[in-house]
Order: sequence, then C-alpha cells, then structure tokens
Amino acid sequence: MNKDKKEYIKSWLYRAKEDLAALNKLAESEMEFYTSTICFHAQQAVEKYLKAFLAYHDVDFPKTHDVDFLIDKCQRIDDQNFNIDLKSLTEFGVSIRYPDDFFIPGIKETKDYIEIANNVGLIVESLLKD
Repeated sequence: MNKDKKEYIKSWLYRAKEDLAALNKLAESEMEFYTSTICFHAQQAVEKYLKAFLAYHDVDFPKTHDVDFLIDKCQRIDDQNFNIDLKSLTEFGVSIRYPDDFFIPGIKETKDYIEIANNVGLIVESLLKD
C-alpha cells in the first residue's frame, strides 16, 4: 500500500474514532439529554469506518451519508463480518437533524446505536490491522 493511500485510510479511521469517543463520553453522562447527538455520532462513526474499509479495498464511493449503501458495498467484499443490521442509523446522518424531521430517540434505541457503532469500529479496526 502506498503512503498516500495509507494516510487517507488513517484519516478516515481517526475521524471515526473521534465520533466514537464523543458518543461514548456522552453515553457516560446523563444520556437522556444527548440521545440525538449520540445517535448522530454513531451514524458518523459507522459511516467513516465503512469508508475506511472501502478505501482499503480500493472501492470507490460517492459523497454520501447513507450507511446502508456503504454497508452493502462492504458486504460485497466481506459478507460474514458485515452481516450487520444498522437499523435506521442512516436517518441520523442528516435528515432528522432538521426541524421538519425532528426526532428524539429513546434510551434503548440510543443504546442499540452505541452498540452498533462500537461493533463496526471493532470489526473494521481488526480487519485493517497491518
């Protein structure tokens, strides 16, 4: 792998870890006040982890927040490790952050998305180890 590609993937992973750290820190506090923000960071972390995996495998992807689209591309490479139900995680990327589609997720739903994001992080990190 050339240096530019390695740095590109490293950047995706760094940003994904930032989102994961933010959501986990917020989850340690009074979660009920931060559910939508936690879910936003969960979506962002998953999106960036999936993009890092795709970049590692030289798969082009458009600028998108659609994690269902991205996981589908990942499943074409590795259907066993990416047999993951992302539920409605894509919705937290953009649409529900606007007043017209305003939605506050419950604690259980938020915990589900925290688990999904952490699991995707573990999967991608383990698959991209050099």
